[in-house]
Amino acid sequence: MENKQDIYILGIESSCDDTSAAVLRNGVLLSNVTASQAVHEAYGGVVPELASRAHQQNVVPVVDQAIKRAGITKDDLTAIAFTRGPGLMGSLLVGVSFAKGLACSLRIPLIDVNHLQGHVMAHFIKESDDDQSAPPFPFLCLLVSGGNSQIVLVRAYNDMEVIGQTIDDAAGEAIDKCSKVMGLGYPGGPIIDRLARQGNPLAYKFSEPQIKRLDYSFSGLKTSFLYNLRDWIKEDPDFIEKHKEDLAASLEYTIVRILMKKLRLAVKETGIKHVALAGGVSANNGLRNAFHEHARKYGWTIYIPKFSYTTDNAAMIGITGYYKYLDKDFCAIDKPAFSKVTFK
Repeated sequence: MENKQDIYILGIESSCDDTSAAVLRNGVLLSNVTASQAVHEAYGGVVPELASRAHQQNVVPVVDQAIKRAGITKDDLTAIAFTRGPGLMGSLLVGVSFAKGLACSLRIPLIDVNHLQGHVMAHFIKESDDDQSAPPFPFLCLLVSGGNSQIVLVRAYNDMEVIGQTIDDAAGEAIDKCSKVMGLGYPGGPIIDRLARQGNPLAYKFSEPQIKRLDYSFSGLKTSFLYNLRDWIKEDPDFIEKHKEDLAASLEYTIVRILMKKLRLAVKETGIKHVALAGGVSANNGLRNAFHEHARKYGWTIYIPKFSYTTDNAAMIGITGYYKYLDKDFCAIDKPAFSKVTFK
């Protein structure tokens, strides 16, 4: 039953190559619609100009569908939340401009959301009024995606501190590049994940960088993979095709091992045993299995998002917007998009 005090938030996400819109009522998800862009597969990576053009085509129908599936009209909306950054500037500008225009026309508040904060807040998306699956504060969150690998200390929805992060490549970026070198296609994450399930994770050993404390590095692993592959192909031109499952499994095993080693150290240093996983790479089965293993072995309480909330989606933007709305933390119409990775 609807209440006049119900808060309807429209979330809009357009930071990379997915155009997404979601509607939440009082923090409960009513709809989450995403249009992906297959055009980038031919190029082995996201082409910014093509991405922004596709967002322009997708944003109106995606928002329209999200509102219709929620069973409301645009006039029922209380506020509009949008991804302000970080991301590809051309892509961001489409979502930012649309959100600003719609908010002005409806004369409702505008709420800017940090994309990385949104990934962490995906754990607070409620699918029903009695959903109690969110982690308690404070908790640690391993945020891993194509562009970011970070350990975040989450004290509150608006108080997050990055206590460890990659000093070069992100984990997802390393996976995509290694997949590309093997000629497996783009995006590499799902392909490597699928092949790794059929391979031996101990078949090959790759370099594990020794970085101090909680920071990560994946460029050395990527280089080690590339050089080893080059030597093996010299001996056998069909090496990749014959051993792709073992290569994928060994690559995944090494990356997960690096990620979990630093996460164990973070738990030890902070004493916090509530540990969450977020970001696109959190869909990886090897990483999810490692979380379950650590929960059993070290007594962690773990929080793993649904697959639909791992990749870029507007539900995570909407839920962050909902909490910001409760605090009346609104965005001025002249605030620009930003591309740099930051939590500020």
